[in-house]
Amino acid sequence: MLHDTARAALQRSAPAILVTVETALGSTPREAGARMLVTADDVTGTIGGGRLEFGAIDTARRMIAAGEAKGACDVPLGPEIGQCCGGRVHLSFRRLDAALLEELAKQVERARDALPAVIIFGAGHTGRALAKALAPLPLAVSLVDSRPETLTDLTGAVRTVAAAMPETAVEEAPAGAGYVVMTHDHSLDFLIAAAALARSDAAYVGMIGSATKRERFRRHLAGEGREAEAARLTLPIGGSALRDKRPEVIAALTAAEIATCLLKHQE
Repeated sequence: MLHDTARAALQRSAPAILVTVETALGSTPREAGARMLVTADDVTGTIGGGRLEFGAIDTARRMIAAGEAKGACDVPLGPEIGQCCGGRVHLSFRRLDAALLEELAKQVERARDALPAVIIFGAGHTGRALAKALAPLPLAVSLVDSRPETLTDLTGAVRTVAAAMPETAVEEAPAGAGYVVMTHDHSLDFLIAAAALARSDAAYVGMIGSATKRERFRRHLAGEGREAEAARLTLPIGGSALRDKRPEVIAALTAAEIATCLLKHQE
């Protein structure tokens, strides 16, 4: 989003300053690499909010008004600025130009390639709701279904795959991926989940369903001599604190579960 805003600002010749957290020591609201783009009347992104961010926005707008191209500041996050994090950040300020935009584009591409992958099997009500819940997160989300008509009207952040044999997407997935199984067919669910559990590098394998379905799947694996793998399956997905079956609620709970698992695995 920040790159898109930067490109639009450059196209309309609107002066803008890119603010970047270059270093973050101790307790800080954002990590090194966090950025925001400041124009005379708008801000995209965040370096953590509070007085730190307000001060950086003021600095960036003074630079825009003065026609300055570069700047930097070191900010202790203590009582003197009304922020009690206790850490320290070093910020850089760079005026947006074609070279900086190209640099941002390359960074976005590298970041996208490094995102943990999540593959959702089944584009029913809950599968689509989960895809939408995961789309804004730093994850590479794919939605797979054998029915092409179910894969419409989804954000561009979600990759859609119409596959006659959805289980093949398991073989093609990168290491450390998460797999969420919720197709329209229990036999297909079992086939896909078994394929995902066969991958020792899977960071998360979840399947929608009940305790009865879990037991049936355990017996299915036992029949193949793989009963121990059932311990790695998350079922029900989203935990059991709520017994709410609305797709959007299941999606919200499951998105938090997946993000916690995959981002921790990435760390």
